[in-house]
Amino acid sequence: MTETFNKMKGNWLHSNLLSMDSNQEVLEEVLYILSLFSPYFDTKPVSDAFTTTVKLFKGIYPGYRASNTEYHDLRHTTDTLLAMARLTHGAVLNGMSLTDRNICVGLIAALLHDSGYVQEEHDKEGTGAKYTVNHVQRSMDLLEYLGAEFKLTGKEIIAGRMMIQCTDLAEDVTTIIFPGAEIELLSKLLGAADLLAQMADRMYLEKLLFLYRELKEAGVGGYADEVDLLKRTVGFYDFIARRLEILLNGNDRFMISHFESRWQINENLYQKSIERQRNYLKHILKKSDSDPLDYLKRGGVIEKVRRKYGEID
Repeated sequence: MTETFNKMKGNWLHSNLLSMDSNQEVLEEVLYILSLFSPYFDTKPVSDAFTTTVKLFKGIYPGYRASNTEYHDLRHTTDTLLAMARLTHGAVLNGMSLTDRNICVGLIAALLHDSGYVQEEHDKEGTGAKYTVNHVQRSMDLLEYLGAEFKLTGKEIIAGRMMIQCTDLAEDVTTIIFPGAEIELLSKLLGAADLLAQMADRMYLEKLLFLYRELKEAGVGGYADEVDLLKRTVGFYDFIARRLEILLNGNDRFMISHFESRWQINENLYQKSIERQRNYLKHILKKSDSDPLDYLKRGGVIEKVRRKYGEID
């Protein structure tokens, strides 16, 4: 049995370890990871923030509409939360000093890092994609607004805002003056978790069709069509690799320690998934005699885009 288990592990990706579509399974795994820090870890702040965030994205939190951006959606939020918990665990295993309370703030920031895409109840025009350019600022402001409900102190709100700020790809995080080493580490961990969560998603390439629509509504990017976005994504992989290594201090490396400790898998399963998808993208783009969209079949995304928006641009 053990031998079979170990052979299977060699083919696993992070998405094989639990049902990523299940909010409950993701929350339970995050809470389990927190128990690995200490059997006395107070997980209630994270559980409460998780409940509030799900309500927010589902449109049942007072004053807000349901999330209507299909790339930056609740699934991406829960993916980022899990990636943040894993990275934080790996960091502690590598001797990084983090208080339980600061870990909670980091996870709350992960939950709200894309909340700026959610529209207020009175906002009926378009979708939340129109906030693409300023969604990070809106997310920071929403964390501050919910700070009292989450029982965050003033200093914790400032720290949480900085953490969300580090998810902005336009942000030079080297210019941010952090209040201490712990907040800097958690901020850069969240910056890494956000990138790993979206790019290691098993449907990342398919979801780029949704991202194209979001960017088009926001009037940014200047992509001719979905295929143009796919082609430019090849270079985006290099951009992200540099950002992870240089600006975010290579903190994605902490994934290996987490997976070794939690699952006895000595690999960064996120990077493994990212590399597989990058290779597949290059492969389908080389097929000059066919449409690369014909090779993106996961999740029925293309059919969903066609039903919602008409034919692919």
